[in-house]
Order: sequence, then structure tokens, then C-alpha cells
Amino acid sequence: MPNWVDEVEPMTFKGQIAVPYTWWVGDTGSRFLEAIRDQATFLGTRCPDCDTVYVPPRKNCGRCFTALDQWVEIARRGVVTAFTIVRANHPLQPVKSPFAYALIRLDGASVSILHLITKDLARLSIGVTVEAHFKEASQRTGHILDIDHFQII
Repeated sequence: MPNWVDEVEPMTFKGQIAVPYTWWVGDTGSRFLEAIRDQATFLGTRCPDCDTVYVPPRKNCGRCFTALDQWVEIARRGVVTAFTIVRANHPLQPVKSPFAYALIRLDGASVSILHLITKDLARLSIGVTVEAHFKEASQRTGHILDIDHFQII
């Protein structure tokens, strides 16, 4: 018996599918985003066993699996640990190009957070110091993009 797949010409369709969604960020994520929204500050969680500080915070340590309930305030400044410059526009990007996605290890944190650098890209390099700039309080909604961008110092 012939397989019907052998009798069908393989066809493809190139397109994009928008998949809007909403999900709860949990109590840990909510506290982090509330601090950004309400105080324009960063909170992290510190592991009592291995002293790792997570920003964004976690409920459990990724290194030793200890439950994390010690909250610490983290500085607005940090260093770039990796980056890529985006030069092409796409409708789903948060800002128009050129800009950079950068991993930034905030002072006092053990891990990096991913965010945007939108200005002075010619000076961008690994190890450069940056500082967070938040949207005006009236514009903040409890979203990671309440951090408008990081600026090279």
C-alpha cells in the first residue's frame, strides 16, 4: 500500500505568527518588578549557603539548591559582561535600532541581567560601567521595560 506522503509535493509557507500571552511571574518575580515600578530600585535574593546573589531573584539557588528568602537591594550600576549590537529593525524589538542587548552584572550581584543600551554604542565594550535609567514613575507599570535603558558612564 503506497504511503500518501510519497504522493504529496512538500510545500512550505514562510511567515510569522504572533502569539500574545500573559503569565504570572510568581511571588518572587512580582516583588522584583514591584520594586522596579514603585521605587526604581533592584532587589535580588542571596543564598545563605554559597553567598550567590541573584538578580533577577530566584526562589532557589541554582548552584546549591538552597531555598532563598534573604532579599537584598542591589546597585543601579554594573558592568557589561557580554553584548550584541542590533542594526536591523524588527517589529517585535523593544526599541528601534541601533541598540545593544547587553548582559549586565549589577554591583552586588553574582549573575548578569539582560537589558538594553541605546546610546553611545561606539564606547560599548566588555567591562564598561553602566547605570540603569528608569522611566518616570507615572509611566512605570511593573514590567522589565520600566528600566528604560542602561547608559555607559
